[in-house]
Amino acid sequence: MKNIRKDLLAGLSVAFILLSESIAYAAIAHLSIQSALIGVLAGLLCYAWLGSSSFAIVAPTSSAAALLSAVVISLTPIDQSNVVQLAGALVIVTGAALLIFAKFGMGRLFAFVSRPVLQGFSFAVALTIIIKQIPLILGLQVHETKPFPILIELTGRFQEWHDASFLIGFAVLQLLWLVNKLTKLPGAFVALLLGIVLSCLVDLNSFHVALIGTITFEKPNLGFTQLPLEKWLQIVELAMGLLIIIVAESWGSIRGLALKHHITVIDANRELAALGLANLLSGLLQGMPVGAGFSASSINQKAGAKSKFSGIFAAFALLLMVIWGQAWISFIPQPVVAAVIIHTLSHALNPKSLIKLWHMDRDQYQALASVIAVLVFGLLHGMLISIGLSLVWAIRTFSRPIVKELAELGNSRDYVDKICHANAKTHENLLILRPEEPLFFANIEGVLSEIHNSLQLVENIKFVILSLEESTDLDSTAAQCLVEFALQLQTKNQILLLARVKDPIAQLMLAFANEQFVGKLFWSVDDAVCWAKSTREVAAIL
Repeated sequence: MKNIRKDLLAGLSVAFILLSESIAYAAIAHLSIQSALIGVLAGLLCYAWLGSSSFAIVAPTSSAAALLSAVVISLTPIDQSNVVQLAGALVIVTGAALLIFAKFGMGRLFAFVSRPVLQGFSFAVALTIIIKQIPLILGLQVHETKPFPILIELTGRFQEWHDASFLIGFAVLQLLWLVNKLTKLPGAFVALLLGIVLSCLVDLNSFHVALIGTITFEKPNLGFTQLPLEKWLQIVELAMGLLIIIVAESWGSIRGLALKHHITVIDANRELAALGLANLLSGLLQGMPVGAGFSASSINQKAGAKSKFSGIFAAFALLLMVIWGQAWISFIPQPVVAAVIIHTLSHALNPKSLIKLWHMDRDQYQALASVIAVLVFGLLHGMLISIGLSLVWAIRTFSRPIVKELAELGNSRDYVDKICHANAKTHENLLILRPEEPLFFANIEGVLSEIHNSLQLVENIKFVILSLEESTDLDSTAAQCLVEFALQLQTKNQILLLARVKDPIAQLMLAFANEQFVGKLFWSVDDAVCWAKSTREVAAIL
């Protein structure tokens, strides 16, 4: 009973936040608040049924909303109904793709999008969204769509800034800062509530301050979006960016919260299935894309949630608030919503994680390139460029032919990098080498070329020992190249030995070229060295 009470309180706290975020993220996506609320309800209930985290809150997120808007705009919609149709179709395709990836156990593939790239993308997305909210606070309609041109246009139209809108927006930003600093109240909900009170007490229309306006929350119809085949094909092509953002953002939140509670095992494919089902249902109901956002999930955890019941309670509390309070929501001033969005995303503008990369001197250029790509080319193309950067970097890393020479550390039978350990000793007539990356078709020839170069630098080598500790298996190209290399060495009266050979590799090499490798595959480097020494001694006696 105690845990149920904690889940109930956590659910109420989350419901207040999700109401605020629904209004804000619907504005970012250029969709109705109903679309955001449908996404919230679908995400909370589906994840509670299928997900594994006790703390994750699956609902619309700022990154997914911004990317959804960019994709839909790129599909050249004609009117608002077309926007809803295209958005629904995109969410359906994204959800279906997530379920397919989960079915085939491909959850870990998304790790190929590096964290520095995602950090850069998130920073640029937050900056883009915040800049796009500034005109709403200033009471202006701008013609530009990209961040820096918007700032230039706003600067040039300084005389047109609307004083009342600016004062409301600025006051709400200060209020949000004070509420979050001095209390534990949900600042966004407090701001929206005070905005409603202000709108009731003062005729904001007479001051030309824009309001949210009349909203309706009707019973959604479960249905498949009717679009031409060519439109579906376009959507399938563009859905990958949205899918990766949802997975990357969700996985970061779920994994981060799990590690805080010492949970080390997370079923990535189960999480994909939960996210897939939530997005598929949301799309079929014309809702927004959903993921496990960090802010709502963190609030749920900090509020004391003990199980997934907190998400269920949040869903029902939010539904009641919307049913009984939709008339009040229409009174919220737009500058208030813009201020809430700016404050909500301001944490993402903290450059600490990016600066840390520069201090570490690792991957900083990936993050910087991702930021520039989004700011220059827009959210959609910036996302695609960011994904491409991650894949190129991964391919570059795996395909680099880095080979280290090993030597024995004293008489320990441990073999270490010769360059890093000056006191390590080599063995006569032996050259021991270790590729630093798994061997596969893209790097095997480069690795063997490096080995040939190493052989040119030493004399009287009779045995070449290749440590395969980084490789769990080999493809046909790598296996064939090793066989050819063994034959080349044989013509020079040299013998190739493979050490740290795992079972799949041993079975493959013996099946592929038994006569070349039988008796020449070893569990450890030291075993290979001992065999080479004994063979050399026997040869000397004979």
